[in-house]
Amino acid sequence: MATQAISVQPQPPEGPVPADQLDRLTRLLAANAEQYDRSAEFPRANFDILAQQGLIALTVPRAHGGRGASVSEALRVLAAVAKGDPSTALILFMTYHYHATPNRTRGWPADIYETLARDAVAGRGLIGGLRVEPELGTPVRGGLPATIARRTAHGWAISGTKIYSTGSTGLDWYSVWAKTDEESPRVGNFLVRAGSPGVEIEPAWDHLGMRATVSHAVHFTDTPTPADHAVDIRRPEEWGAPDPVQTLWNALSISVIYEGVARAARDWLRAYLNDRVPSNLGASLATLPRVQEKFGEIEALLQVNRTLVRDAAARIDAGDPPPAVEANAIKYVATANAIRAVEIGLELTGNPGISRHNPLERHYRDVLCSRIHSPQTDTILIAAGRAALGN
Repeated sequence: MATQAISVQPQPPEGPVPADQLDRLTRLLAANAEQYDRSAEFPRANFDILAQQGLIALTVPRAHGGRGASVSEALRVLAAVAKGDPSTALILFMTYHYHATPNRTRGWPADIYETLARDAVAGRGLIGGLRVEPELGTPVRGGLPATIARRTAHGWAISGTKIYSTGSTGLDWYSVWAKTDEESPRVGNFLVRAGSPGVEIEPAWDHLGMRATVSHAVHFTDTPTPADHAVDIRRPEEWGAPDPVQTLWNALSISVIYEGVARAARDWLRAYLNDRVPSNLGASLATLPRVQEKFGEIEALLQVNRTLVRDAAARIDAGDPPPAVEANAIKYVATANAIRAVEIGLELTGNPGISRHNPLERHYRDVLCSRIHSPQTDTILIAAGRAALGN
């Protein structure tokens, strides 16, 4: 079911979102995180909170009624959301992505983009890219989709299956990666409204972590969409290399989402270590040099992440983005550091750390999911190695 209309501010404020607002936002979302992890439902209440605060339209240009946030500001907000509930952040990131990377929507019909922008300003307009298929896997590794768009008298009819469709039951729009049924097929993105005829969502997502992303399978059977909703279709050879700003946005967003998980784990661990006073010690665990050393390691890992992401985001905002190889290397390092940071917490806590009575167990399950996002480790490291070797 699509997001519901929420009353939001008609004129968005200028400047960064205040730090105290983001702190409150993190706490509000965190209060719901355990519930949604257990139920594996779309985090409706969290998106109502985001809509009420006018944050769904954060990256929508001001000309369309949004806040027109820079990459640095968008990542700052996304990090606060992720620290509260990373599933909410991963769904939100996709909508931010479409509005924050203008090359992605520049070729779209103006009225269609304006519709999406107005929806976001009204607290709706969640959009997700549906690209992965059972046989193809992710298109990042090449190949044409099995999903087919057939010409009709009124536009297109979409048929096929997409898996790992993040946000499935709560999105307002699907951007479906499909090929045409033309003699020389074109491939690209077809916009489909959620709830259109012929759309069936199969509740297939039952994963280790990030359970509230509801990344279910979505089946399309002759699903109609207007002719102009084929917003970006090209010959396969015309796609070429991914847009570098989109690559950067993806890499940095995934980095801050999972760093947010690690920072939530760090905060819980800090409180636990200060509160836990073993009877044979007579002082808190936080006073032990070995504990202080390991907690210092967590701090160092997270500081490296923050520095890498801030520098890359600042370069994008200054018009000097780092190359894609470098951006993806940041994702590789940042997600590995986030996993290691939470693992250290488990080492320090023992049994309490893996108990479902404590959130550290959930944070660990969530942070492990960082490994599945494209581009994956082999792709990142092969590209980095080739570049360094001059191949």
